[in-house]
Amino acid sequence: MKRVLAFNYVLKGPDGKVLDASEKGQPLPFLEGAGQILPKLEEAVKDMKEGDKKVVKLSAADGYGEVRDNMFMDVPKEELAHLPQLEVGAHLRLELGEGAHIVRVSKITDTHVTLDGNHPLAGQALEFDIEMMLIREATTEEVLHGHPHGLHGNSGHH
Repeated sequence: MKRVLAFNYVLKGPDGKVLDASEKGQPLPFLEGAGQILPKLEEAVKDMKEGDKKVVKLSAADGYGEVRDNMFMDVPKEELAHLPQLEVGAHLRLELGEGAHIVRVSKITDTHVTLDGNHPLAGQALEFDIEMMLIREATTEEVLHGHPHGLHGNSGHH
């Protein structure tokens, strides 16, 4: 039987700074084995019981991967001249052949702009503070659709 697990989490970076957290009273549900959360994180939480708390530490490689050099690209500045917010650290949405990608502006010179397509958390060790809130059997529909339908399996698609 596949299960749906829902947990509260606080995600911290290597310096202890909070990077992300679940909304208060809104634990994050996921369907077992559907690849919805990081594989190593799923492995670490699958044996927890409701009410259990656990700290899960992941290396960068087990998180969002190392920073990859081939994810940087230099674009002539004039190609991006139409963008009002062109500054280092800005996030741009690029429509590429196979869909949209979010890239970060990592460098700007007189002629070129360097775009970084790595995940924002690439290259960082991650620490998840987990509190397991709910564990239940997945409904047949959820297993077919490959994701949970809300916390209790009844929100469906509208």
